[in-house]
Amino acid sequence: MRSSFAALFMAGLMSAHSGPAGAAGATPAAAARDPRLPPSEDAARAALDTSPRHGEYVEIRLPGGGSTLRAWVVFPERRDKAGVVLIVHEIYGLSDWIRGVADQLAREGFIAIAPDLLSGFGPGGGGTESVASRDSVVQMIRLLSDRETEARLDAAREYATHLTASNGKLATLGFCWGGGKSFAYAGADPPPDAAVVFYGVAPDSAGLSRVRAPVLAHYGGDDARVTSTVAPAQAALRGLGRSYEPHVYPGAGHGFLRAQDLRDGANLKATREAWPRTLAFLRRYLK
Repeated sequence: MRSSFAALFMAGLMSAHSGPAGAAGATPAAAARDPRLPPSEDAARAALDTSPRHGEYVEIRLPGGGSTLRAWVVFPERRDKAGVVLIVHEIYGLSDWIRGVADQLAREGFIAIAPDLLSGFGPGGGGTESVASRDSVVQMIRLLSDRETEARLDAAREYATHLTASNGKLATLGFCWGGGKSFAYAGADPPPDAAVVFYGVAPDSAGLSRVRAPVLAHYGGDDARVTSTVAPAQAALRGLGRSYEPHVYPGAGHGFLRAQDLRDGANLKATREAWPRTLAFLRRYLK
């Protein structure tokens, strides 16, 4: 698997690649961070450095033996057992920002686990941290198959729900590429207890037909590539009697939770509305 993946990756490097969505435009001076919200990308490292919570990297054995999945796990400070949130990272891999989101979820009382889905595929058998550039990470992740991704999410799920501090319930939460994977994983067998989608495209009709978990989804109003999939998904899931709650935030762009300082306040406004909704949804299904 690794050798064929590497060959595909090297071939992919020869093709053109567009830069990160939402990267263009000047960034205004950052205001003081609201500790009730996840950090923006620029504030993530400082948030991690000052967090009082216990976070650690773990190695999870993958089916078949030999390979392991590296994951970042953060534990809440609470006396009873907690629900688990399985974070599916963006197309940029396991970054400080994703780890910062995990820490924020732990602040709210959840066990958060963020697997590096590129584990073993980077130079020297490394993961995201071993890849030289963000563009290269993007191209590598685009070559991950749906089957490989789901198998790795299954392994992280198995590990996290059997932690002694876990109450056995789990929701997925994904961003961008990972948002689409979180939506698709709502159709896993067995399904998670819930799924949260941040600006990820909906599955195709076959994938939608498998959805069983309740889905909460957040979209930027100025992200038509993604929001164009909302109405068809809503109609299909309504017809199947499934729970799908989409929210579209006017003026916000793709990746608004990471890029909170952009789009003249629209991204921050969207974050302030989407995050409390996310917490309420998670508490409802993971208690």
